[in-house]
Amino acid sequence: MENQSALTYKVVETCLLAGKIMLQSGAETYRVEDTMTRIAESFGILHTHSFVTPTGIIFSIDGSEPTKLVRVSERSTDLKKVTIVNSISRKLTGREISLNEAWDELKIIEKTNFAYPIWIQITAAAIASGCFMIMFNGGWGDFLPSVITGGLGFTGLIYLHRIVKVKFFSECLSSLIIGLMAITFVKLGIGHELDKIIIGSVMPLVPGLLITNAVRDLMAGHLVSGISKGAEAFLTAFAIGTGIAVVISLFSMI
Repeated sequence: MENQSALTYKVVETCLLAGKIMLQSGAETYRVEDTMTRIAESFGILHTHSFVTPTGIIFSIDGSEPTKLVRVSERSTDLKKVTIVNSISRKLTGREISLNEAWDELKIIEKTNFAYPIWIQITAAAIASGCFMIMFNGGWGDFLPSVITGGLGFTGLIYLHRIVKVKFFSECLSSLIIGLMAITFVKLGIGHELDKIIIGSVMPLVPGLLITNAVRDLMAGHLVSGISKGAEAFLTAFAIGTGIAVVISLFSMI
C-alpha cells in the first residue's frame, strides 16, 4: 500500500512538471490537460481531474491524494519543449521509458534553454519585417528601412523587457522605437511609404501564437483560458498600437 502511494505521488509530480513545462512554453490548455491525463492513465490512474489556466495548474486524483497546485508566472514561446514533452508522454504510454527516467528527462528540459541566440532572433525579426513589408505591397526601396526598423524594434523588446518587467510597457516602448525610426527614415528621404514600413516592422511583435491558442482553447470549450489569452493578446495589440499612435500624433503636430 505504501509503495502504491509513493508511486501515485511520483506520477502526480511528473504530470504537474510536464504540464508546467508545456504551459510555460506556449502550449494550448487542452494539450496540457490531455498530456497529464495520458501520463496518469499509463500508470493505471484513471480518475484524474485537471484545471489549467494560463497562470496555474490544478491537478487531483479521486481518493485520498491531496489536490496539487502549480503556479506559472513566466510564459514564453518554445514549441520545441512542447514537442519533447509530448514525446516523453508517448514513450511513457508505450512503456518505452520508466517513470524515473521520464522525471529526469523533464527536469533537464525544464532547466534547458532551447531558444536561439539573441542575435539570430533579432536577425530573423529584421528580415521578416522587410518581407512582411513587401507582402503588404510595399516597394523594394523600403526594404532596408523596414529591416533596420524591425530589427531595432525587436531588440528594444528583448532588452526593455529585462528592465521593465511589465510586458505592456516594454511592448509599448518597442513600438515607440519602431515609429520613431520609420518616421526618421521617411524624413531623411531613405524611406518612402511610412505606413508600409511601420506595418512590416511591427509584425514580429504581433502575438500571433497567443491569438491562435486563444481561439483553439475557446473552440475546445476552455472558456476561462481562451478568454484570458484573448485578453492578453488584445493588451499586446493595444500596447503596439498605442506606441505607434503616440509617435505619429507627436510628429503630425510638428
